[in-house]
Amino acid sequence: MDRQRLIEALFAAAALSFLAVGCFLVLKPFLSALMWAVILCYASWPAYQWLVSKLQGRRTLTAVVMTLAVACVLVLPFVVVGLTLAENVSAWAQALKDWVARGLPPPPAWVAQLPVVGVAIADYWQELESQTGLLEAAKAALNPVRDGVIKGGAVLGRGTVELGLSVFIAFFVFRRGDELAIGLRQALTRLIGPRARQFIDVAGGTIQGVVYGILGTALAQGLLAGVGFSIVGVPGALFLGLLTFFMSLIPMGPPLVWVPVVVWLGSQDRYAAAVFMAVWGFFVISGIDNIIKPYLISRGSQMPFLLVFLGVIGGVLAFGFLGVFLGPVLLAVGYTLLLAWNRGEKLDGEMPVHAKGGT
Repeated sequence: MDRQRLIEALFAAAALSFLAVGCFLVLKPFLSALMWAVILCYASWPAYQWLVSKLQGRRTLTAVVMTLAVACVLVLPFVVVGLTLAENVSAWAQALKDWVARGLPPPPAWVAQLPVVGVAIADYWQELESQTGLLEAAKAALNPVRDGVIKGGAVLGRGTVELGLSVFIAFFVFRRGDELAIGLRQALTRLIGPRARQFIDVAGGTIQGVVYGILGTALAQGLLAGVGFSIVGVPGALFLGLLTFFMSLIPMGPPLVWVPVVVWLGSQDRYAAAVFMAVWGFFVISGIDNIIKPYLISRGSQMPFLLVFLGVIGGVLAFGFLGVFLGPVLLAVGYTLLLAWNRGEKLDGEMPVHAKGGT
């Protein structure tokens, strides 16, 4: 009898293992979208509850409104940029042709007087003074850029589909959020005991801090950058604003976008626009990071910049396009829980003091 029970137990365990593996394989293509949908819903759950009360408890209608709002914030900008990408590339190509047609001015006298590299720079500059030399240099520089834009367009398209899928999943998470939260709490209680609620509180606070602080600030910087680029009439302002959003996720990222724009405006003899863009970039786009982020992260913690950078890069490598968002969030949760465990602190829903400091 014992042998028969052992065989039955092993058979049941094997069947459950095959079932678990099969479910994982089926859901594997959608894991990133599922995780991001859950994170979005958790971060915006206070707004959902407020809206439920305003709509007199109609949860399905509230879920529809919240899903549309999330889609407008996250998906619509990518759709607009994707639809206008070809137009933006055409505008950049025309701007490059105009710049080549004008040619470069003679090099200033002080360039040749620079130590070590001055003479080489001056000679190369003189070679570029002709349209032929400048055109060849532009082709050599822009061929990799063209290939990158083509590949980037494909990645943008796939990413938009993934974002759309996550928003679609978010509708069902909003609608059944209370039940899912109870189920998650019960499952964690079985795994780690009565501290499950405290674990969820700490993880939830960290998720809100990262989403509000890092991603919220990146959205603000991308929007303000797009406004500034539109004011000065830079080709592809929407695309550059979206690029600023992505670069805002890493330390000192936005200047890598707006500084070249300032240089390009100066090369076009648009000095007033260049000065405006420099001031707008330094004080508004980059400066807003020190104003908005402390306010947005007031409910959570701020990660070290190194973990943010590793989260973005590693997230992309692990999860693709949505890894830009998932990577920092997952690392933030793991980092905060590790700090609490390492110091022997209780998971009481409060973030460790040292995790709230500046970066």
